[in-house]
Amino acid sequence: MSQLGVLTRKELHGTFTSPIGYTIAAVFLLVLGYTFSLSLFQTKVANLNYIFHQMYVLSVLLVPVLTMRAFAEERRNDTLELLLTAPVREVWIVLAKYLAGVAMVWGMYAGSIVYAVILGLYGEPDWGPIYSGYLALALCGSLLVAIGILTSSVTENQVVAAALALGIVLMLWFIDAASSLVGAPFDQLLVNLSLIGHFRPIATGSVFLSDVAYFITGTLFALFLATRWLSER
Repeated sequence: MSQLGVLTRKELHGTFTSPIGYTIAAVFLLVLGYTFSLSLFQTKVANLNYIFHQMYVLSVLLVPVLTMRAFAEERRNDTLELLLTAPVREVWIVLAKYLAGVAMVWGMYAGSIVYAVILGLYGEPDWGPIYSGYLALALCGSLLVAIGILTSSVTENQVVAAALALGIVLMLWFIDAASSLVGAPFDQLLVNLSLIGHFRPIATGSVFLSDVAYFITGTLFALFLATRWLSER
């Protein structure tokens, strides 16, 4: 565990001193601020449901860019081989990069809490869906980071890593649309793999164990594949 702590501190330093992370966070919060102001003045409704779905879409587009450097840059700088030959298990390397990425993504989400505070000061929002909405974002963001770590571990090209992550996430997003084209039991399988299908219930206040398990299982599976890929090198 001491190895994980040292590696995580190193990755956190690299993540929070990189201008890429702050640029993405700035774009994320700027778009969110505009959307929140527009929706609040138009609807006069004290809820964040639309904002949560906006954050979901922005995360799908921006998190792959945030995670593309995780291993791809190590490969480009020829430091990955040095890291893998050190007396450190591959799983700690993957987890350290994952935790740094999650810290940045959750930090972006935390910046939006000000919108909930504003609703609480000037309105009477239903806090249940707000709490569950942030739970949905935390789970979804964790899965997106894990997928980004996986794709970054298989290539030295950052653009390719981001494109692969985006492609995987978009496929999971729209995969339930193909359920009508296949027969049973594959139609139900495609529905159960749908990213938005598991995100939407939690984001709107309906927390089911199956939806939470989807994100946790997907995250662990992506991290497992990234670890296996590195150990086979």
